[in-house]
Formats: sequence, structure tokens, C-alpha cells
Amino acid sequence: MVKFGDLIYSQEEAPSQAISKAETHTPKIEAPDVVKKGEPFKVKISVGPHEMKTHHSIRYVEIWVEEEGRPFNPVRVGKVEFEPEYTEPVAEITMKIQKPVTLYVISYCNLHGLWEARKKINVE
Repeated sequence: MVKFGDLIYSQEEAPSQAISKAETHTPKIEAPDVVKKGEPFKVKISVGPHEMKTHHSIRYVEIWVEEEGRPFNPVRVGKVEFEPEYTEPVAEITMKIQKPVTLYVISYCNLHGLWEARKKINVE
């Protein structure tokens, strides 16, 4: 039996049949490298370019953080769902953190599964 985490692809780790899908399925994270403790900042997530048809589309992104020093990680920050035909897989959220985190974003394509990206955000 495969662990669930082994079913999540990334640009670094994907089976040969999936590697060609990495560019259009891996989430792209736009966020500052360093933020001020407790102050709001923007995170933009996009996937693609990817078609958004009923038979093939990005259905959601989930945002998680692994907080430095926290005994139980990760913490889910949010989820944004997309409807085919009407939306593009782009989301923007406002966050604030007290400690450095690694931001993990998972995108889900109804044909090609789960894809992960991550970004370290430090606190000054």
C-alpha cells in the first residue's frame, strides 16, 4: 500500500508519465520571502496555463503551513475551489504569521491528480 503523500506530485518528484504535466499542474506561489511578525501580507497562487473544461480542469488549491517550532504540523490555512468553464485557477489570500513557516500549496486536477509547491517565509 502506498502512503498518501507518495501520491502527490511535484516538479522535483513525478513518475515519468506525469513529468510532462509538471509545468501546467504545479502551483506557482507569489509571496514575500520575509514578512513582519503579525502583519498581513498577500499570497497569490496560480496554476497553469491549464484548460478549465468540465472533462479536464483544476478543481481546487489548498494552502497549508508548517510553522517552525509547532509540535503538530501542518495547519490548513484555506481552500479555494474553481468551477470549470467559469473560473481560472488563480487565488489570492491575505495571511499573517508569528513565526517562520513553510507554505505548502496543493492543486488538484481531475485528470492528473495532486501537485505540490512550497515556499519558505521568514519573519523579521
